[in-house]
Amino acid sequence: MFDRYQAGEQGILVHVDFPDESSREDLAEFKMLASSAGVATLDVATGKRNTPHPKYFVGSGKASEIADMVRLHNANIILFNHSLSPSQEKHIEALCECRVVDRTTLILDIFAQRARTHEGKMQVELAQLKHLSSRLIRGWTHLERQKGGIGLRGPGETQLETDRRLLRERISNILKRLKKVERQRQQGRRLRTRAEIPTISLVGYTNAGKSTLFNCITNADVYIADQLFATLDPTSRKVKLPGGRTIVLTDTVGFIRKLPHRLIDAFKATLEEALVANLLLHVIDFSCSEFEEHLNTTNEVLEELGAEDKEILTVYNKIDQGDQVMTRLKAKALTPDCIFVSCKTGEGIQELLQIIEERLNKSVVSTKYSIPHQRYDLVAKLREQGCISTEEVTDCGTNIEATPRGKLVSLLEGFLT
Repeated sequence: MFDRYQAGEQGILVHVDFPDESSREDLAEFKMLASSAGVATLDVATGKRNTPHPKYFVGSGKASEIADMVRLHNANIILFNHSLSPSQEKHIEALCECRVVDRTTLILDIFAQRARTHEGKMQVELAQLKHLSSRLIRGWTHLERQKGGIGLRGPGETQLETDRRLLRERISNILKRLKKVERQRQQGRRLRTRAEIPTISLVGYTNAGKSTLFNCITNADVYIADQLFATLDPTSRKVKLPGGRTIVLTDTVGFIRKLPHRLIDAFKATLEEALVANLLLHVIDFSCSEFEEHLNTTNEVLEELGAEDKEILTVYNKIDQGDQVMTRLKAKALTPDCIFVSCKTGEGIQELLQIIEERLNKSVVSTKYSIPHQRYDLVAKLREQGCISTEEVTDCGTNIEATPRGKLVSLLEGFLT
């Protein structure tokens, strides 16, 4: 049902500058999006407009220029760094005789290429189906005719109506299956809560180095690449902090400016990992000159998800690159509560783990206990939680100072000193 970009496709990129700040897009980022989709950029058409042209988005003169570019380079796709209406796509395709893809469709396709798990594929398909439902009629006039022939007469339903009905049925089916997956996720979270294992989620702009940081902390082998949306499916691993406490660290999908709302809706089950986490690590690319804008974009998406009130620790990654002094001063002014790390050199990683442990323990009161030898199982559980600060073995038992959590608090009440 969907077009898939094949490696080696030749494309023309179209980028328009608008005076309105909210309508502006980043051309360098768009080139990375095209590269991530497997499209080779042959040429870039740029222009300036106050408002989009109702028919071609770029104006009739620029549209003719793009058509000439397509014929000159023998391109087979045109990528727009903006969201187009179905009619605008139809008119540009008719003029240029070439497939036209806007920014939203491009991001959806990159997600489709990256999805590996069954849940991820369903989420991407749901977003694509909702996007496609408004574009069925584009250029396909045969869809407006009623079906004919033996066995097809009677209901008076056009091919377009049939396709729309099939889309609705498919969307409904995917939503039911995603509800089932969501219940399974909730069950896993309940089990972690009962086991009193805190969860930490990595969030941030795409290509900020979240997966590299995840691999650095967990010694995992999650796929990493210098491209946008290299990670799509969330991955979780257990990590033991320096004090001995076990946590679950989760790597999540990256954000991007003007992330399509259909994607946010489709991936809510996955992004809920950020909502239930005890702590969010907001990873920012320190070497990027636009990290302030990336910071604001992530905060906007978190606010849309309802996670803006979560405790957040800002982690500036890739400090082995860029202007150290001035950039650090700017970063500190934006986010006073932050830490600087480099996954490449390992600088700041141990300090980050210690800060995570301090954050998780700060709400727990330190208490002294005298535990007899026959209840050494409680000492073992405290060690598993990594919450013992001092420990002294005596003839009568074990004297400890600890910060127990959950059920252990009530179990240790009889051994207070």
